[in-house]
Amino acid sequence: MNEHKNHIDIFVFVSVIALLVFSLAAVYSASSTFSFAKQNDFSYFFRSHTIKVLIAFAALILGMNINYQWYKKLTKKVIIVSVILLVITFIFGTVAKGANRWLSFGILSFQPSEIGKFALIFHLAFLLEQKANMLDNFSKGFLPLLIWTGVVAGLVMMQPSFSTGAMICLISLTIFFVGNVRIKHLILVVVSIIPILALYAVSAQYRLNRILSYFGQSDSTNIMNYQVTQAIIGLGNGALFGVGPGQSRQRDFFLPESYGDFIFAIIGEEYGFIGATIILAIFVLIMIRGIKIAKRAPDLFGRNLAVGLTSAITLYALVNTGVASGVFPTTGLPLPFLSYGGTSMLLSAFAIGVILNISKHTDIIVREQGFNEIENNEPIVGQVYK
Repeated sequence: MNEHKNHIDIFVFVSVIALLVFSLAAVYSASSTFSFAKQNDFSYFFRSHTIKVLIAFAALILGMNINYQWYKKLTKKVIIVSVILLVITFIFGTVAKGANRWLSFGILSFQPSEIGKFALIFHLAFLLEQKANMLDNFSKGFLPLLIWTGVVAGLVMMQPSFSTGAMICLISLTIFFVGNVRIKHLILVVVSIIPILALYAVSAQYRLNRILSYFGQSDSTNIMNYQVTQAIIGLGNGALFGVGPGQSRQRDFFLPESYGDFIFAIIGEEYGFIGATIILAIFVLIMIRGIKIAKRAPDLFGRNLAVGLTSAITLYALVNTGVASGVFPTTGLPLPFLSYGGTSMLLSAFAIGVILNISKHTDIIVREQGFNEIENNEPIVGQVYK
């Protein structure tokens, strides 16, 4: 029997803490002008963001200290509650920018779509382990997973939020692939869903405008085209070393959502290509370490859960930074741990905590045979080492 020290993945932990701390400076700089204009206080949004960062840190610690196996008995209950919340949001949600994406209870507001996204990841991870021996059977093995994915993604798109719904589909497909769903079933799903998503994408004028803007076929005054143009100007202003912390010009009413969805442009302007590259490198490191944790997870649930949660963080980062640099059409997705906001930051931090808890269980006292199998990237199904 080999004994290994019980520890978390320090690379992931330090990376996320660094992003949370850095977000304080980034949000303060990006929001100060808007904060003064709206509240006559340069620090209004900064104080709110600081509270959210502290809560996110608490969520991270909480996720680290709860045995991830415990979630198995909760996944179905939580996803049912999340679906109910999505239905309530569709009917009674707070309308912002033409969409019902928020539920408000007094001073408390949150986005049920974020809850639904993470609830789905947990439930799919559980179902893939539970139905591991039935996945070759489409109706009994794979179909139930597709139904849950379709319900959550469909309700999110009805808000409407095409980008979040599409990301939920992409994250689910990633989990399916890692969860050993048959390739022919995955191909069938992809071939079926692409036309549906394409039709939905052009079914509303504002979504069509985003696509046309991306291909340069819309008026230059179009708000979508304007945002991306101003973001690219900000990144260009930053050059190699940046204009310096707090010296951004684009934050001064040139770039809408400068402290939210487009904060990466402000970071690139103030800290330059080097600063922006460091941020991207941190997310790449989280992705690499997350995959490694998944490979060494002691069971299928841990493996699928680590992959799903890692994908939810890093794919969002990829798309957000791609939008800010003009690589992808405008989506409205936040940059994890850095964008101003509460629901996404809280749940993303908790998700990282869960990943770290899985990493702890890969190194608890294991038998010689089990350890060798983990080193060979072969999960030990149904075992948790104690």
